[in-house]
Formats: sequence, structure tokens, C-alpha cells
Amino acid sequence: MSATGPRPPVSWVVGANGLLGQHVRAALTRRGLTYLSPPIPWGSPDDAEAALAAAAAALVRAADGGPWQVFWCAGAGVTGTSFDRFVTENRMLRTALEALAEANGPEAPGHGDNAVFLASSAGGLYAGSPSAPFDEFSEVVPLSDYGRAKQQAERIVTDWAVGAPARVLVGRIANLYGPGQDLAKPQGLVSQLCAAYLDRRPTQIWVSLDTLRDYLFAPDAGEMVVDAMDLLRRGPLPETAGAGGVVTKIFATQRAVTIGAVLAELRRIFRRRPATVLGASPTSSLQGRDLRLVSRVWPELDRRTLTPFPAGVQATLTDLQLRMQATGRARP
Repeated sequence: MSATGPRPPVSWVVGANGLLGQHVRAALTRRGLTYLSPPIPWGSPDDAEAALAAAAAALVRAADGGPWQVFWCAGAGVTGTSFDRFVTENRMLRTALEALAEANGPEAPGHGDNAVFLASSAGGLYAGSPSAPFDEFSEVVPLSDYGRAKQQAERIVTDWAVGAPARVLVGRIANLYGPGQDLAKPQGLVSQLCAAYLDRRPTQIWVSLDTLRDYLFAPDAGEMVVDAMDLLRRGPLPETAGAGGVVTKIFATQRAVTIGAVLAELRRIFRRRPATVLGASPTSSLQGRDLRLVSRVWPELDRRTLTPFPAGVQATLTDLQLRMQATGRARP
């Protein structure tokens, strides 16, 4: 520790161009923290693994004996993605973690100075769980390969944490929406509805209108995650922390709304009814009907003013309007 206080960590944001990753980057920038986000050739698994290992070594070198932290926000899979794709994604996660441990070395500073964050999915994990609302101690019952892959990823980081050079934060995240969402992926109801409004086309909805979801504005999520990592590194850990200093926390507004209520709010903002088509999909049975969420871990992190839903929708709409001006369409 220097006379001016502890050294700030050097960060590595994996999946830095994704919806969560880009807002984690923005939150780090607002704090004046250094971060790395080297390009990873995700389309070539072997090359991606080599790049991840190299980036892990580069992070430890950049920290130069000081603390480091990793935000794993990567993952292109959604509900309905093939199981093989998830196996590859989790193999890459394991490769990155092993490379971090190897680069850090056995004589490095204590593991409390370093931290690893894994972005997991509350919806994927609790889709088949009974008795909503769900908290960090609720039974995990995934219904899809997506949910099972997230459960496996949590096991990977939990197993790695024992004897590892870092504490681990598993973030079970609610439904994210906001500027920067990849509309090529079949997810993100709010963004999809906004894009359909701008393109003047209907949106298909595959689940019942009374389905309950917790919609978290992505910039708020980025701030919450960076704050949680700071608390993880500085401690003390909650009594519920697992072996190796693993903390699991839900990131959500803790105020779920029905899809019908979302449509009503968008009608008010758009000043016309969103054009929707209700239908059935093979993935509908993989979706939980009631995904109300509440966090019991580090509740002090949730005591903040979150972006109101109408303001978040307007920001999402503005972002899509800018994309439309550049490309002629809100969707890619």
C-alpha cells in the first residue's frame, strides 16, 4: 500500500462489446480505472483460446505485482442455442481461468487483492424453480441447455476459486435491456419492440402476456457490477461466501412486471400500440412464467436510484434511432 492508498486494479473486460461488457467498460472509465479488452477471435475456438491465454498473461504483467480483476461478460448463446456451442464457450472460460492462475504464479500477492466476475443468468437458472420470488439461495432448476450451461459455468469458477489467486463474484443477472443490444440475437424484448416500432413491422411474442420479468437497464447493471467487484476485493465477505471466497449475487431491479405491462408502457411512449403477433415456439416451454427476483446478498449495493423504465426505454429508442440513421434500419 502506498502513502496515497491501495493501488487500483487493472481490469480485463471479456466480451467488452456485448450489452453488459460495454457498460462495464463505461463504468470503469467513469472511475478512471485502467482496463484491457484485447480482441478475441470467437469464431475460431482454438485461436480464441490462445488469445484468451495471452490476454490473461498480459493482464498480470500490466498489473505489475498489483491487483487485477476480470469481468467475464462473454457469451453468444441464448435459449435455443445448441449444446455444443455452450460446451465451447465454457471451455474458453476454463482456459482463461487456468491461464490467470499460471500467469499470476504461486508467489503473487494474496488472492483478496484480485477478483473475477462471471456474468450468469437468473432467468436461465431459475426457469424451472418453484416458489418465486427467487433469491441467491433458491433452488436452481434450469430448463434449457442455456440454463444448464450457465450452471456449469458457475461450477467452473467455483471449483477454480479454491486455491486460486482471486476471489470470485457470480452475478445472476436479470433481463438486461438498453443501448447497444445486439438485435441479431433472438432476445431482448424491449430492444426488439423498439426496433420493430422504428422499422414499422410487428414483433412476435412467444410467451404469455402475464409472464413476469425483471428488466434491468444495462448501464445500471454495469455500475452495480463494478461496485460489487470493489466490495468483493476490499471485503469483508458475506457470511454466505463459499469456499475460496466465492460470492453469488442477483443483479436486478427487484420489481418484476408482466409483458402486458411492458406493452402498455411502450404504447404510452410510442403513442401507438406496438404491433405484436402472439405465437408458439419450441423454446416457449424452456421459459419460466414467473421470474420475480430479490437479492439477499450485499443489499447495500441495491440501495441506489435506478433508471426508471420509461427513461430506459427512451434511451434504448434513441440509440436505435442513431443506428437507423447510419444503416437505414434499426436491426442489422
